[in-house]
Amino acid sequence: MGAQNSVHAGKAKIDANVDFTHKLCATLRLPSLRSTGSPLSLIIGSLCIKHPNLFGGSEKLDVSWDKGLYDSNVIIAFRRPRPEWLSQKCFVIQHSFSPEIGVHGIPIDNFSRSGSGGVNLSRISVGLDRNEPATSDWSSTTSIKFEHVQIVNDSWRSITRDIDGFPLTRSGSPHDNMVVLKQESQYAKANDHSFYQFRMQIEQGIPILSKWLIFNKFKFIATKGVKLGPSFLLASLTGGSIVGDMAPYQAFAIGGLGSVRGYGEGAVGSGRSCLVANSELTFPLNKMLDGAFFLDFGTDLRSACLVPGNPAMRQGKPGSGVGLGYGLRFKSPIGHFMVNHAINDFQQRTVYFGINNLI
Repeated sequence: MGAQNSVHAGKAKIDANVDFTHKLCATLRLPSLRSTGSPLSLIIGSLCIKHPNLFGGSEKLDVSWDKGLYDSNVIIAFRRPRPEWLSQKCFVIQHSFSPEIGVHGIPIDNFSRSGSGGVNLSRISVGLDRNEPATSDWSSTTSIKFEHVQIVNDSWRSITRDIDGFPLTRSGSPHDNMVVLKQESQYAKANDHSFYQFRMQIEQGIPILSKWLIFNKFKFIATKGVKLGPSFLLASLTGGSIVGDMAPYQAFAIGGLGSVRGYGEGAVGSGRSCLVANSELTFPLNKMLDGAFFLDFGTDLRSACLVPGNPAMRQGKPGSGVGLGYGLRFKSPIGHFMVNHAINDFQQRTVYFGINNLI
């Protein structure tokens, strides 16, 4: 399914990983977003180059490239050495390309899958990350970045409107520009029987130029895990909202693996606000196999009509939904395998396959 190799070139280290998971997924008849004749589309892989002493003063340079079936992400990060009790700073350049399925994807098969709407995001960002020294329970990161977001179709041509003729950007041009100040904080506490984690993320768009986006967006995730004998109960609550200038692609997408299982990505809804609750009970079947039952709920809090162009209404998304099901978690020396069988409000069944930490 995959191959991994590490090469040392002087002081630099190169990690390469190639994964042929797509061939397995095709055999299992998993849905594809779109067809393509390129052999590279059959490969999922990553490439990482690390240099621990770039200019002789312990400066670190990390270059990573991750490629999915239809998306890619390139990150270049440069760090200067600082004492551990001081905040750590990192200069970052990033380029990502991904299909915009959560908002502009088209729900099919009773909302159990989302097909391509022909809208893709090409995003370039340049900025500075600052990690504050962590306390016993709290950690925080502050960043300021310039972002350039361009909308392209499946042929890599710039577009300004979706298939119904509504604008895809806030500016009305093929791209949006913004400077974003972002603050992330995390609180975590654990003992032998339970753990609790709370994460808060706040983004502020700074209007340096008149056409640049100005907005405030926040999101939180609260997670609680408790041991119940040999079983483990995990529950989480996710919510968020955005005010000010907004492009459709900034909407909160609800539905899919990691949100409301039983629905396709974004098939429940997409709005200016959201609330998603997840619960999962896992229990051991043997040393390498766990069983699971789960129940998910998500809603856009009736905010879909506040997204420019109201794409959720035009695609007939319900705005709220429940998914429930069961699954298996298989642990092996080469990685973790997951199979989920879920059903949504429309009695449509969906099977999810996942492979993590494959070597």
